[in-house]
Amino acid sequence: MFTSETFAFLRELRANNRREWFDENRARYERHAKEPLLAFVRAVRPRLGEISPHFAAEEGSVFRIHRDVRFSRDKSPYKTQLAAQFRHGQVGGPMSEAVHAPAFYFNLAPDGFGEMQGVFGGFGMWQPPNSAVEAIRTRIAEDTDEWRAAVQGLVLSGASLKKVPAGFAPDHACADDLKRKDFISVVPFSEAQAMAPDFVDQFATAMRRAAPLQRFLCEAIGLPF
Repeated sequence: MFTSETFAFLRELRANNRREWFDENRARYERHAKEPLLAFVRAVRPRLGEISPHFAAEEGSVFRIHRDVRFSRDKSPYKTQLAAQFRHGQVGGPMSEAVHAPAFYFNLAPDGFGEMQGVFGGFGMWQPPNSAVEAIRTRIAEDTDEWRAAVQGLVLSGASLKKVPAGFAPDHACADDLKRKDFISVVPFSEAQAMAPDFVDQFATAMRRAAPLQRFLCEAIGLPF
């Protein structure tokens, strides 16, 4: 699905992030970026369905290539990565709000592209609202063994508080996890892996490994898994 042409287009877009250049290269975008990403989403759909019937992989899962520059100093009109979010079906609202819900996230960009560099999967909840964070922390504190089982073998990342928040024991066995503001596991892939014939299978394996984490988070905030 993804080829060297996909990465070449994204590198050139970063160097020429202007509407005039994009219009001249729109056919390349359609053939080497948009179409492969949609094909990837379609291929992920049945594999995701085997993990949980409550997460959707559909055309609407794909993020737009256009940037929202209304409140940004950076007025570059286009994103320089491809991305899709397979979110929980009971979470409505615009994508700008749904990004904070339980989801399986996919990002593809060449290496060295700043914060969203490289190819990776992100599984869990990124910057969830305070009510969800409180519910998740409470469940971690009360169901510690289940939490440890859910994250076994995963590398968690994201922002954390400096201290254990009020209401939780500072010496709790999972004190570091109680400090978390994000509950996500990030799995990196190389460009070569992304271009391999079995990349969808590799991504599906990463989703399956993160499924216990997703289940824990969903149940903590009252969503079915």
